Parts: sequence; structure tokens; C-alpha cells
Amino acid sequence: MKKNKKSSSNLKWFFTVIILSFILSIIFSFISTSVITDLSIIPAFLVLILVILLGVVFDIIGVAVTVASESDFHAKASKKLPGSKTSLKLIKNSAKVANICADVIGDVAGVLSGSISALISMKITEKLNMDFNIQFIISAIVASLTIGGKALGKGIAQSYSTEIVGFVGKRIRFFFNDKK
Repeated sequence: MKKNKKSSSNLKWFFTVIILSFILSIIFSFISTSVITDLSIIPAFLVLILVILLGVVFDIIGVAVTVASESDFHAKASKKLPGSKTSLKLIKNSAKVANICADVIGDVAGVLSGSISALISMKITEKLNMDFNIQFIISAIVASLTIGGKALGKGIAQSYSTEIVGFVGKRIRFFFNDKK
């Protein structure tokens, strides 16, 4: 009985993640490509950097939630510190939170940065009348920044997990009816 319930819950989560990823991908892709198409090269690069940073930041949150200690937040919750109850909820659901932050948002940001870099490379090639496709270079730079940022972020997340989860808990506590 318990195994069936767990299996059903996992299947429900599987479909939830797929649908959420699909919806976020459509929304972010539409917005970013619409915005990037109308921007010149420098502002387009700034949007690209923002998308890369978004992926890195959410990866940091995902890792921090998985390594943070509940005991730190039990003490804070007993003192009724703002966001501590929400932080506890995040830690207790760390697998799902990490999945949404690192996988769903992080991977959508990765795909999005690839699309944006393709649009930027087309703009550069067109503007400079280049025969050479610069997409390979821009893609390599984007991949390096993303992977390097996430590698650096994992160390930060492990070292400052309590602070990061506490910060996130304070910011999203209103969604969890944790007004204190």
C-alpha cells in the first residue's frame, strides 16, 4: 500500500515537472526571443548574462536547500524569526525544491541562453557582414560561463547554505502564509 502511494506520488511529481518545464520554456522563450529580436547587440548580451545568472542563482538555491540543516531553522522558528518556517518547509521538501530550482529553472535558463546566443550571433554576423559563423564561439563562452558559474555556486551554496535558505525563506514566506 505504502509503495503504491509513493509510486503514485512520484508519477504525479513527474508529470507536474514536465508540465511546469514546458510552460516555463514557452513563456521564457517567447519573452526573450521577442525582446532580443528588438534589441541591439550590447543590450542583448546583457539579457544573455542575466539569463545565465538566473540559472546559476537558482542552481545555488537548489544545492543550498539540499545541504542546509533543519536544526538551524528549528531554533529560528522557535524564536519566531521571519521566514524560518518557510525555510524549514523548503528543507523538508529539498528534493522537489532542488528539482525545480536546479533542474527546471536552471535547465530552462540553459536552453534559453542557447537560443539567445544564437540570436546574438545572427545579429553580429549580419551587422559585420561576416562569412564566419560566430555561433560556435558564443556558444562556448555561454557554456563556459554557465558551467563555471554553477561550479563556483555549488561551493558557495555548501558554505553558506543556512544564510541562502534563510534569505530565500524570508523572501517567499508570504506564499506559504508564514507572515512572521
